[in-house]
Amino acid sequence: MSDLDQALISITSRPDIVFSQGKGSWLVDEEGKRYLDLVQGWAVNSLGHSPAVVAQVLANQSTQLLNPSPAFYNRPMLELAKRLVELSCFDRVFFASTGAEANEAAVKLARRWGQKERGGAYEIISFENSFHGRSLAMMSASGKPGWDRIFAPMPNGFPKARLNDLNSVERVATPETVAVMVELVQGEAGVIPADPGFVRELRALCTERQWLLIADEVQTGIGRCGRAFAYEHYGVEPDLMTLAKGIGGGIPLSALLCKERFNCFDPGDQGGTYCGNPLTAAVGLAVLNEVCDEGFLETVRHRGQYLAAGLQKISSDHGLLGERGVGLLRALALPTHRAEQVVSAARALEPVGLLLNAPRPNLLRFMPALTITENEIDEALGMLDQLFAAP
Repeated sequence: MSDLDQALISITSRPDIVFSQGKGSWLVDEEGKRYLDLVQGWAVNSLGHSPAVVAQVLANQSTQLLNPSPAFYNRPMLELAKRLVELSCFDRVFFASTGAEANEAAVKLARRWGQKERGGAYEIISFENSFHGRSLAMMSASGKPGWDRIFAPMPNGFPKARLNDLNSVERVATPETVAVMVELVQGEAGVIPADPGFVRELRALCTERQWLLIADEVQTGIGRCGRAFAYEHYGVEPDLMTLAKGIGGGIPLSALLCKERFNCFDPGDQGGTYCGNPLTAAVGLAVLNEVCDEGFLETVRHRGQYLAAGLQKISSDHGLLGERGVGLLRALALPTHRAEQVVSAARALEPVGLLLNAPRPNLLRFMPALTITENEIDEALGMLDQLFAAP
């Protein structure tokens, strides 16, 4: 155990680095070393580290109102909900703090609707290798191998289908099925996009069977894939959608959105101490207005293509297995299980380090700030090329 970790409950292996500053695509540790960050808190910092717009909103709102409790309205909460409705195909919004909370709320809403409209149907079909959060229920909903045993006994009601296989969805369905929860791009599984034809067929099947289609856009929403929401790439409208990560630009904020006909919670069914607090809502509104401008999104799409082309060249030059992704959520597949070694070597580069993520033993994932420049992409690609050229 590191000396740095003696007062913390051990939950992960951290390198012996303490970060002290961040700006845009860059982090600086307490020793003064700079790192080009292509992780950004796992796609959280949509506008990069310490963006001026977030700092200004935090300063202004913190002197006005922090948390009157979710039992009362506040103006930032109302304005953020209205803006999300304007930008999306949804009619109603519930705010929380994390992606797991938003996904739990989606499951609760689907089951409440099942009680009221489907004779008590409660099962939520999810997918193998999916990731929906770390609460007990969301670990059950996730298809991450082994997660059904860590904290057993686990909540039930989450049968698993295979992504891009509609027959597998139909095979696990029962009369108790009320919804299907899908990541349009499976991030933790290795940045695996859902096939457009599969998503259209899944939407049609859900409509036919009176199932709710829940899009988990915790990682893909708020510009990450080059559109305000990833479902826009697929030409379908989900019934429910969850957001987190990028919506707060680094501040804990998440949301559940639904169509009006599924707005079926009774008073007291759902809530939370920090739900819709004005501090986080004000930040969310500022981030949303910045990111969901069409000119900004066009730049994200262009930078995503630019990064993809660079990763494809590295893959070709060094005998790797190719790249994939949507927008600025991308992955590079390696021929061997050496991703963690690459992550460590990248971090140790001198004089400037590179921060990468390895969600799978043979895969690197890239989640840069949506504000990353082409020069910064070139710098990152140069460091990657150096790493793979090393003996």
